[in-house]
Amino acid sequence: MFRIQPRVQGVTPELLELYKDISPSTIGHMTDFGFLHGAQPLFRPIRLLGNAVTIRTPHIDSSAITKAMELVQPGDVLVIDMSGDEQRACWGEFRTYAAIAKKVAGVIVSGCAADVRAITGLGFPVYSKGISALTTRTLKLEGEVNTPVSVFGVSIQPGDLIVGDDDGVFVINPSEATEIGLKALEKQQKEEQRRKEYGYVLPI
Repeated sequence: MFRIQPRVQGVTPELLELYKDISPSTIGHMTDFGFLHGAQPLFRPIRLLGNAVTIRTPHIDSSAITKAMELVQPGDVLVIDMSGDEQRACWGEFRTYAAIAKKVAGVIVSGCAADVRAITGLGFPVYSKGISALTTRTLKLEGEVNTPVSVFGVSIQPGDLIVGDDDGVFVINPSEATEIGLKALEKQQKEEQRRKEYGYVLPI
């Protein structure tokens, strides 16, 4: 049985503009909540920013991802809860092609990813627990789209703000994002002034 809920657009253009240069490590000075501990980027450098579309799969069956791809919008981030399966890869090269065609911003997987060389070459942002050649199947058994999920110890709602870079990923409720973002931006501006005082400019 599949449970498919409507897509939620929780992230506004104003939030995307506010967070376009904000690092998760700066957010980590503002709050202890929302950091996806253990979510590793498939490659570096990497940047991820967008609106969460959540997916829950029952271990081996990844059919729900296909259903989610039917309703994603440009700028969405797929957040995939694999129900505790840390051995199989539910994301690989050809799903990446489909995601790029839909202008998906990136993917977070609570399990594994595959086809690392291809995804890295495409530059498509993926965070996962690991890498595996053992994969899921399309069995059309069950799954959920746009329901609350739990990945890397964090509860994520459809429409949450996702912010990721080389240091990791934070998930922020849009209702709290403006306050956190303004504080984070102020901190980064002060840090930039301190760099100038030291005569140093961060490489891009």
